[in-house]
Amino acid sequence: MTLDLRSDPISLTAALVDIPSVSHDEAFIANEVETALRTQTAGYEITRSGNAVLARTNRGLGRRVILAGHLDTVPIAENVPSRRTGDILHGCGTVDMKSGDAVFLHLAATLRNPRFDLTLIFYDCEEIAAAYNGLGRIEREMPEWLVADVAILGEPTAGVIEAGCQGTLRARLSTSGIRSHSARAWMGDNAIHKLALILERLSRYEARSVDIDGCVYREGLSAVGISGGVAGNVVPDEAWVDVNFRFAPDRSVEAAVSHVRDVFAGIEFGLELTDSSPGALPGLANPAAAELVTAAGEVRAKYGWTDVSRFAARGVPAVNLGPGDPNLAHRRDEHVPVAQITAVTELLRAYLEG
Repeated sequence: MTLDLRSDPISLTAALVDIPSVSHDEAFIANEVETALRTQTAGYEITRSGNAVLARTNRGLGRRVILAGHLDTVPIAENVPSRRTGDILHGCGTVDMKSGDAVFLHLAATLRNPRFDLTLIFYDCEEIAAAYNGLGRIEREMPEWLVADVAILGEPTAGVIEAGCQGTLRARLSTSGIRSHSARAWMGDNAIHKLALILERLSRYEARSVDIDGCVYREGLSAVGISGGVAGNVVPDEAWVDVNFRFAPDRSVEAAVSHVRDVFAGIEFGLELTDSSPGALPGLANPAAAELVTAAGEVRAKYGWTDVSRFAARGVPAVNLGPGDPNLAHRRDEHVPVAQITAVTELLRAYLEG
């Protein structure tokens, strides 16, 4: 098949959805995207990194905008090929995030007189462990491709700019005791019982909200797993609770870990940091980002973590902007209103052409 980048981005979304591209299996869609960019666009330097396709102009226009989207999807749930019912397009990836990819590809082929130099990045393995993330690989091996004045990720936002993102950490809080026979419980020290103090603190935790560049980020600290116990007749000597802290991007990972320790001050426990990713400040004071916000007319904080964090860590203001309700991502009934695809295309065309 050949992708028609000049076709309506709604049809282009359907064509992309019809190419299965579960994480680690993006070779075919990457080949199609690369071929389409090479044969249907002009003025782009185009290269390949594994199953990622990169393209950029070098016209000396003073500012550079990155348009980035991942090509992979979660496993298909009997929702490929795509199907359209009225004004709704159904299928795996319609929301996350082949509609965003379609918008970017269509603009690459149809922009008449862009005001900025453009970099397009279509990458692999975003939906799985960070170690496989194609954007991370590009950051390590081709960092010059991530230099820009502003980056736009086509993550689903229902067509509203969601700026920056929360940071996240997961930690295991463990308690210890003395094992004994439960018939002689007084001879032991129950580690599970000691979790009660931790859970009580969590139940009373009051989340902070912070306004950054007009975006309000609300934090959250939650128990997401709990375990302990040896046998039905044993007082356990080990127990633990896993917590997830979603923190505003004005905190570093180190500050977030310190905050978690402070929340449980006075309780005897061990803490093992099992996963962490920094947040991303919105950076909306940057002129290129401010122009985008003006064009969109609405902006809000991003709840959750996205790859905008990678750009923010490099000093590049980054926002999430794409068609689709993020609450429908990864669902069997994943679908997008086609009007949102059109609206995001028109918004970005107005911003990029001026």
